[in-house]
Amino acid sequence: MKEFAGKVAVVTGAGSGFGREFARIGASLGMKLVLADIQADALAATASELQARGVALVAEQVDVSQAEDVERLARRTKEAFGKVHLLFNNAGVAAGGLVWEHSTRDWEWVLGVNLWGVIHGVRCFVPMMLEQGDECHVVNTASVAGLLSTQLMGVYNVSKHGVVTLTETLYNDLRLKGANVGVTLLCPAYVPTGINQSERNRPPEAQPEGEETESMKAARAAMDKAVTSGRISAEDVARMTFDAIRENRFYVVTHPKILSSVELRLQDIVAQRNPSDPFTFKKDVAVKKL
Repeated sequence: MKEFAGKVAVVTGAGSGFGREFARIGASLGMKLVLADIQADALAATASELQARGVALVAEQVDVSQAEDVERLARRTKEAFGKVHLLFNNAGVAAGGLVWEHSTRDWEWVLGVNLWGVIHGVRCFVPMMLEQGDECHVVNTASVAGLLSTQLMGVYNVSKHGVVTLTETLYNDLRLKGANVGVTLLCPAYVPTGINQSERNRPPEAQPEGEETESMKAARAAMDKAVTSGRISAEDVARMTFDAIRENRFYVVTHPKILSSVELRLQDIVAQRNPSDPFTFKKDVAVKKL
């Protein structure tokens, strides 16, 4: 997709981070926008900013983990603009700690947003794209956590590995159909997006059970440090993503230095040897000891 003016973009997680920057760039390119977020005040702030620039948009408070919310978003998109050309399945949350210490609430919340949110987006919007027959594009936000299995991030890793294989399969399925729909898999590392504060949007029924464990505290501290010290901005990542859309490029790994760790993991698999330490090349950022 090289032309954006007048086309319709749907963005989940539009209230902050990558989603807000996707919306800003889409607006600057003359797109019509459908913005979704679970956090009402953040969503309203993004919508107000762009409406002040004369952008045609609708904003819907949506919990992407809920099928009926995403189905409602798809209906609202069709009612408002008739079509969808660009879909950003972007909403995400994070939780960390030793993998066996997480409650079912932790698993259901993270998988619900990070994986089921993308599943619902694909299920609700890709059929619309195919029916239109127009040139369209889907961007699914995964993470380098979908390419590596770092310690203390098991729940998050599982959710993002799911997004990676879902997106790769989507690409192959669309190719099988000969569809005019491009696909991009976004795999950022740590970027100052506010994901380390995603507990702020955790629903009451998904609140943690029991006290925070030492491993959860260590994971949270490591994530806070990594996210807040990120040198690449959300705007930088959004621009990289739009470049990939223009080029019809599938993989976007925002921090190329991490590819050596990905390659090491693949070598482990091919050699059928035990997994290497994911922080082999980045020991300075690893949690030292629990």
